[in-house]
Amino acid sequence: MADLQIFIDGDACPVKDEIYRVAVRHGVPAVLVSNSYIRMPEHALLSRQIVTDGFDAADDWIAERAHAKSVVITADILLADRCLKAGAKVIGTTGKPFTDDSIGAAVATRAILADLRVGIAETGTPRAGGPAPFTKADRSRFLSALDEALVKLKRMP
Repeated sequence: MADLQIFIDGDACPVKDEIYRVAVRHGVPAVLVSNSYIRMPEHALLSRQIVTDGFDAADDWIAERAHAKSVVITADILLADRCLKAGAKVIGTTGKPFTDDSIGAAVATRAILADLRVGIAETGTPRAGGPAPFTKADRSRFLSALDEALVKLKRMP
């Protein structure tokens, strides 16, 4: 079985610095995957993978490498679904874990919201809202979830 590893869907990840610190503290390699260069600390456990700017190139790279001893950090519901199917632990950037029990509802909600956006765009109705602002509580919940996932995976045979 592959060794423990963290994959970061990096282009819009608000918790990269936290991931780096947790990865180094746990001695777990972390790979930041993005479509362009993103600055990161120099450390033997931290690496970056720049992919083409093709549609879903970063998602494809991560999904192809996700495995039972990996943690994937992403806000992308479809990527989370692919990685769960590969056996990976998946944590959203607000600390909410994606699980086999929760992913179906998340995918369905995403589809409904996409349909609503299309309808709004077609009618010309102004769009309101968007995602909630990222908070200190989100950051704290994320750190706790990542730490917990790594501890559990380290205990696996």
